[in-house]
Amino acid sequence: MANKSSWNSLFCCFTPQDTSRRTASSSPSCKSFSSINSMELLSPEDLSLTLAGSNLYVFTMSELKNATRNFSTSNFIGSGGFGPVYKGFIDEKLRPGLKPQRIAVKYLDTDGTQGHREWLAEVFFLGQLRNPNLVKLIGYCYEDEHRMVVYEYMDKGSLENHLFKSGAFATLPWMTRMKIAVGAAKGLAFLHEAEKPVIYRDFKASNILLDPDYSAKLSDFGLAKDGPQGDETHVTTRVMGTHGYAAPEYIMTGHLTTRSDVYSFGVVLLELLTGRRSVDKKRKPREQNLVDWARPYLKKTDKLYRIMDPSLESQYSTKGAEIAAQVAYRCLSENPKSRPHMQEVVKALEPVLELKDVPIGPFVFTLIVEDDKGENGEEKVRVETKRLDNEKPRSHHDRHKQKYPNSAIHADDVFQWNGSYARSLRACRRSLSNNRERGA
Repeated sequence: MANKSSWNSLFCCFTPQDTSRRTASSSPSCKSFSSINSMELLSPEDLSLTLAGSNLYVFTMSELKNATRNFSTSNFIGSGGFGPVYKGFIDEKLRPGLKPQRIAVKYLDTDGTQGHREWLAEVFFLGQLRNPNLVKLIGYCYEDEHRMVVYEYMDKGSLENHLFKSGAFATLPWMTRMKIAVGAAKGLAFLHEAEKPVIYRDFKASNILLDPDYSAKLSDFGLAKDGPQGDETHVTTRVMGTHGYAAPEYIMTGHLTTRSDVYSFGVVLLELLTGRRSVDKKRKPREQNLVDWARPYLKKTDKLYRIMDPSLESQYSTKGAEIAAQVAYRCLSENPKSRPHMQEVVKALEPVLELKDVPIGPFVFTLIVEDDKGENGEEKVRVETKRLDNEKPRSHHDRHKQKYPNSAIHADDVFQWNGSYARSLRACRRSLSNNRERGA
């Protein structure tokens, strides 16, 4: 486990609306969301004036129907608390001056868990904030009862799908996981260090979208809040978010700070390391809550292999995993003041992308061997499969044994030469197992 010194080294005005283009017409507004949060029935005209300078397109319902082929089921991407999401395409045929591009249209479900206020927050924050690690908002629709937001289309979908839908996606390699972690951390750091700090409040795997290069971008700002201002230490608000990701002090008190986002980042980083969901009711009772189960292992480098995602098949950087585990451990501290700032997290994780100690997978090849002719004169052909591991251990157990050969964990291997001892050890284990089953 890293000592204190190693930790220190590790974390070392509006323009007029351009009505001819029908955009929320280039310097961004400096208003805070709280200043318009109480305006529940903000008119489309007022919203457009509020977002002056954002260069957002104000789409009509008819235009988005054309872009998504009338919200065809073949264009359906998925749905969440906000409502259904459809992919589409826009170009100059839809409106002069539009750049040809694919889009994603989120359609607010008025019967869903989110409403006009969450839609307004999404348009407001993403209309003002621009960063490579935030999804780009192209425009919105505010027509009668219809509420929609229009994003750039993200080819690779969400991190959640890649981590937990193994049948539909290939396993994310180690370096890709760390690239996603760094990108998401940069997105949060940008929000926290903005002129008017923003608390994301709903950081989770499903809200991290991936572009073709697996660069991470934060989406879904419906629950975002302005951070504390002046001498304030926190924002008091009703508890919202996703079970398993929300910080414990926020759940208990409703006090929201940027450190609440840091905790949520720690949960997602833990999901990247383990390949497990933050909450999984299908697992054993003691393993259902990921943080409760995995956090004790994070500070023990000799036991970290026990929680690493088996689907990685040991193809990860040992040093990088230890660094990421240390970062996650600090982010998940129950004391908010002990958690690092997101900029510290970025500085700690970026060097992991430069490590070159990821084991190279085994090279497996097929060899056709022709034997001498058989008794009836026919040639015999054997097919042999050979595996070259370059003497690299192939399992978590083997890698741990190589690094810690004298660990008591490998006692069975040490004493196998003594047959009587091994038999007595197995008998003892059976006895203990039977006692547990009887409740003894």
